[in-house]
Amino acid sequence: MYYITTYLSPVGLMTLASDGEALVGLWIENQKYFASTAPVERLEKDDLPVFISVKKWLDRYFAGENPKISELPLAPIGGEFRQKVWEILCDIPYGETITYGEIAKKLAATMNKPGMSSQAVGGAIGHNPISVIIPCHRVLGAKGSLTGYAGGIDKKLWLLTHEGVAIEKLAVPAKVTAL
Repeated sequence: MYYITTYLSPVGLMTLASDGEALVGLWIENQKYFASTAPVERLEKDDLPVFISVKKWLDRYFAGENPKISELPLAPIGGEFRQKVWEILCDIPYGETITYGEIAKKLAATMNKPGMSSQAVGGAIGHNPISVIIPCHRVLGAKGSLTGYAGGIDKKLWLLTHEGVAIEKLAVPAKVTAL
């Protein structure tokens, strides 16, 4: 059984999902791939301890603090490749960004491969089931392009600004994409 609750954030209504022990999903309303990894059978339960912890973590984050991801029990649902990509995302510090290409290089080194596709990395990032906490919003396209955020470029800009990233140096693409 999976459980859900909601959280009203500055970037919109969020839906949280749990297996009863860990957070398995956090999606911003109207996000691409919304709840695609969580089983269909879900029961609303606002008072689960994990939900209480996540909501407190989010309160601190949106208040301008930098709570540690490790404070939360996370169990995103996805294959081995996606898990490796999401682990790299968790290491991106607040207020910093990284490109899809840089993640591809890190992943290739970790997997002892000569190279890795930035597009494959982008696909894994686009399917991140725990938005904001697993910080996929900190990933940019080549040359600082703001592309590929499933929650919407406006939300990505808000989150980056909230974290102190100098967004005036970033390039907003003419055609907005979400992987």
